[in-house]
Amino acid sequence: MNKIALLDYNFSDLYIDRNCDFFITDERYVNSLKKVVPSDKEEFYNTLMSVQHKENSYSICYNGTFFRCEYIITLGGPMYSLRRQPNEVPSIYNLGFDYRFVQYMLTLSSYSGLIIWAGSTGSGKTTAISALLAEYLKLEGGFAYTIEDPAEMPLEGEYTAFNGSIGVCKQTEVIDDNWGAPLKSALRSHPRYILIGEIRTPEAAQQCLRAAISGHLVLSTIHASSITDAFSSLVKYAAYNMSEASAYDILSRGILGIVKQDLVGTLTNRHPVIETLFANPDLNKGCQVRSIIRSTKLNLATPIESQAIKLAQGISLF
Repeated sequence: MNKIALLDYNFSDLYIDRNCDFFITDERYVNSLKKVVPSDKEEFYNTLMSVQHKENSYSICYNGTFFRCEYIITLGGPMYSLRRQPNEVPSIYNLGFDYRFVQYMLTLSSYSGLIIWAGSTGSGKTTAISALLAEYLKLEGGFAYTIEDPAEMPLEGEYTAFNGSIGVCKQTEVIDDNWGAPLKSALRSHPRYILIGEIRTPEAAQQCLRAAISGHLVLSTIHASSITDAFSSLVKYAAYNMSEASAYDILSRGILGIVKQDLVGTLTNRHPVIETLFANPDLNKGCQVRSIIRSTKLNLATPIESQAIKLAQGISLF
């Protein structure tokens, strides 16, 4: 029997145990695995070993495909959990979002502030926000700088914008949880866009808020089950290095919008379900959302519902 190369299998996740057995997601069933012996098993494993560093989370590129890797110590010994990334960033128009939502997100490209994409693990938030950044570069060009831990989507490179200009994206990875150094480097590089990888440490939260009021358009993701939880988590992380009141104040001034995303459906046919909340991008005008965040009392149900109705009807949000 001819063996199949690893990348020729249809899978999203790969697990390698201490015996070097390979398990991939089984596309026939939800939440199930199957064991495989790819023809290039040894080559892939050697690549995984050659780039591993002291961080538990890192990324590798194998034959043009990126993998996000987690090194885990279990009771039975070390294992690896890998998430396969697309070979190219998909178009935001092909991710199943309502066209009116996409069009509004694209109008934010000319503003500065913070866009957060929230959701659970595997909900597609990294894919969506990467697609949004790529579309911004195709729309207007400019320089984008990513700070990730680890890098996940293949964003780096040159983009030809619709207006005839050029867009360039440079991806960087955080070393030793030091988010301050790469952000300082990013700000000195004068990027139009900054993408900060998932907010899961106090340093990342603080630097994300700092960048949001620095005159740049900042995009980031956070693990959360609701819009309120996303704001609360961001503030709690940031409050390790500043007061909660200060964190809420900076968030109220910096926020442009937040998207909470879930993926529903079968393993091979999933589509996004989203909940959104936006602040008035014109800081010279009053904004209920900014006022609520500044008050620290996150009673957001009414503006979330009101904006959803307006967005669905194609009515201006502000």
